[in-house]
Amino acid sequence: MHAVASTPPSSTSAQSAQTAQQFVAGVRERVAKIVVGQDVVVERVMIALLTGGHLLLQGLPGLAKTLLVNTIAKAINLDFKRVQFTVDMLPSDIVGSEIIDQKSGDFRIHQGPVFTNLLLADEINRAAPKVQGAMLEAMQERKVTIGGQNLKLPTPFLVIATQNPVEQSGTFELPEAQLDRFMLLHRLGYPTREDERQILQRQLSMGLRREGGGAVPRSAFDMIEDNPSASIADLVNAMEAVQAVHVSEVFVKHCVDLVRRTRESKLLDFGCSPRAGLSLINAARARAVIHGRDFVTPEDLFELAEDVVLHRIRVSYEASAAGHTAAQVLESILAELG
Repeated sequence: MHAVASTPPSSTSAQSAQTAQQFVAGVRERVAKIVVGQDVVVERVMIALLTGGHLLLQGLPGLAKTLLVNTIAKAINLDFKRVQFTVDMLPSDIVGSEIIDQKSGDFRIHQGPVFTNLLLADEINRAAPKVQGAMLEAMQERKVTIGGQNLKLPTPFLVIATQNPVEQSGTFELPEAQLDRFMLLHRLGYPTREDERQILQRQLSMGLRREGGGAVPRSAFDMIEDNPSASIADLVNAMEAVQAVHVSEVFVKHCVDLVRRTRESKLLDFGCSPRAGLSLINAARARAVIHGRDFVTPEDLFELAEDVVLHRIRVSYEASAAGHTAAQVLESILAELG
C-alpha cells in the first residue's frame, strides 16, 4: 500500500486535535484505574464513541466487558443503561410500550431502556430473533416506533453489545442485517499473565463495603468514581476533530478495493456491503485522532480491517469443508493490497 500523505493542519484544527487527544487520554486514565490491560478494547470503545458507531464485543464471560463500558460511561457523564438479554425477553422490554393511565384512562408512552446515550446490551445473542429485529430501527435510524408514533432517541446514542461465542448453549446467531449495523466487532482474549496477576493483586486490597449493619466484599464496580472526568460537550468537540481528519484518495481507493475483493472471492458466500467501507474510513479517522494524527495511514486500515470486515463475510460451505476460514480469506486479501 502506498504511503498516505498528510496535509498541514490549520491552527484551529491543530487545537481541536490537541483537545480531543486530552479528552481521550483523560478517559483512558480513568479506565486504567479500574480495568487492567485491555488497551485495544479501550481503543475500540473510544472509536465507537468518537464516530457514533455501534460496537460488538465478543468473548467469554469474566473478561471485564461490562465493567469497561460502565467505567467509560461514568467517566464521560453519559446517560447509561444496561439490559441483560434473555431468551424470554420481548421487544417492548427494549423500546418501551403504550400503557393505560389508570386515572385518566388514556394511553401514554412508557419509554424503554433504549432511550439513553449509551446502551449496554449484555449477552445480546441470548435474545430471540424478534428482539434482535426490534434493535435494527434504533441502531440504524436512531428512532423507535411505539404505538404508531416515531420517537427520536437521545443524542449521542450508541449501542455497545457483548456476545458470547455462538457455540455456547442458549445463544442465537445474530442475523446478517443486524451484524452489519455494528461498525466494529472486537474479539476479546484472556489477559496476559502479568495483567492477570495485577487483577488478583488489586482484589486483595479492595476490602469491604459496609451498608447498614452488614458488609459485602468490594468489587471493581465499587471502585468506579461517580465524578466524571469529561462531559458530553468534550465528547462532541472530539467528534468534530475526527471529522477534520484528512483521508487521502489513495486510502479511499484501498478501502474500496478491500470491500470489493470480499465480494469477488470464490471462497465467500457473500462479501461486505458499502457500509463496511464507510465504517473503515470513519474508524480510521477516529483511530488517527486517538494516536495524535490529523491524517489516516495504512496502519489504520490494517489494524481495523479484522474488526470491520470479519463479521460481514461468510465462508462458503465448500471452502469451510476444505479448511478455509474467514480470517484466512481476509489475510490473503490484505496481503494483495499490501
